Amino acid sequence: MAILQQISLKPWPLRPWPLKSWALLILGLLPAASMASTGEAAAPIDLSHTAYGYAALGLFVLAYIIVIFEELLHLRKSKPVLTAAGLIWMLIAYAFAQQGDTHTAAADVRHHLLDFAELMLFLLSAMTFINTMEERNIFRQLRARLVSSGLSLRSIFWMTGLLAFFISPVADNLTTALIMGAVVIAVGAGHRTFISLSCINIVIAANAGGAFSPFGDITTLMVWQSGLVPFSDFIDLFLPSLVNWLVPAAIMSLTLPRQQPQPMSETIEVKVGGYAVVVLFLFTIVLTVTIHNTIHLPPFVGMMTGLGLLKLYGYRIKVIELAMADLEPETLIEEGGETSHVAPRTAKVFDIFKSVERAEWDTLMFFYGVILCVGGLGTIGYLALTSAWLYDGLGATIANVLVGVMSAVVDNIPVMFAVLNMNPDMSLGQWLLVTLTAGVGGSLLSVGSAAGVALMGQARGYYTFMSHLRWSWAIALGYLASIGTHLWLNSAIM
Repeated sequence: MAILQQISLKPWPLRPWPLKSWALLILGLLPAASMASTGEAAAPIDLSHTAYGYAALGLFVLAYIIVIFEELLHLRKSKPVLTAAGLIWMLIAYAFAQQGDTHTAAADVRHHLLDFAELMLFLLSAMTFINTMEERNIFRQLRARLVSSGLSLRSIFWMTGLLAFFISPVADNLTTALIMGAVVIAVGAGHRTFISLSCINIVIAANAGGAFSPFGDITTLMVWQSGLVPFSDFIDLFLPSLVNWLVPAAIMSLTLPRQQPQPMSETIEVKVGGYAVVVLFLFTIVLTVTIHNTIHLPPFVGMMTGLGLLKLYGYRIKVIELAMADLEPETLIEEGGETSHVAPRTAKVFDIFKSVERAEWDTLMFFYGVILCVGGLGTIGYLALTSAWLYDGLGATIANVLVGVMSAVVDNIPVMFAVLNMNPDMSLGQWLLVTLTAGVGGSLLSVGSAAGVALMGQARGYYTFMSHLRWSWAIALGYLASIGTHLWLNSAIM
């Protein structure tokens, strides 16, 4: 899920659109170089029509093709992107050096590195909180309660979707989807249609729920931190996001039986301090928003402060668990008529650094590669060309709707990076529109979001690319309905 200032790069002189291939359109909708700069001058050299530019473009496209086939190749997505990032900047630096400029490339790389560092620190703290809540059995207890609820299949369908919609604004859509997916797989054993439709419903709900909160998705986080949409204005997307989920959910629910699933019983106890960690996470969110809105500190400062508090509280949990282990009675073992005393068993105690270790490091390194890769392509001049064609040529509304469609094929994170780097001149309503479409557009295909990809692995054989594709028409109706709802409700700011 940190970039704080709006980029104000002086654009290169725009030329007529030279390439009408899909390759350049896809490039334009891939991750942006940077979103946080004030007064930084553009690169004095346009490399977009040179061998260096074409080579850099080829490297990026090749790397991203490998990323798209990550599940097929079993190759972590960060590996090709990290490699491409280094090679692209070597090409840029060499090209600039040939023109006598030995400073621009290094200065731009440091600028993009700052962008990545702020984003990484924010996400690292959020991931650690989520991992800690998972380790303390918060999510497992929620799952146990749902499994033991005794609701009908149709009721479970609606309940898991509703929970996914309201959990994802504070937790990432991947975690939310996996929790709810475990519920429907456990409850719906033997009901293939129920599991398949419920997984589709969960993906849509998790993506839609994340669209109306700065903490709900990395794309909304980036928009908030860029200063383009104030925190309080994200609530304007609540009803459009709700419509995006309800329309396809209502259609799919008509095909579900009302039968009662096999009764199940599962009890999970929350570990020591679990509920306190939840409260501390909510406090950290409030702290982050407050210091950003009042004293204008970067959001990652609030999140890292909350992480420090979590670490301190983690020490308290560790002390309590050690004390509980020491109070266990000694074990008596009788051998040959003699009784020997064995020291009390030492229980496995909480270690906050285990939660830090379990952060999605592959994802964080992927962000680094993405920011530097397309940062380089922006320095070359490609994003300026694409912005001129997309936003100046087609208009903001059509362009933003297309951004959402593209996010179904290309992950919404790189798509939003690109839009923020292009920094088109748009109203608040249009920035909210692109936030909505980039957030929910990934639901159109199962591979369009992390939630969909994760559930395909978890519900293998039940939830597949084709099973999702069969309902893409209903999801598209929800997508269009959410856009129409936004244009209607928020017409005053469009």
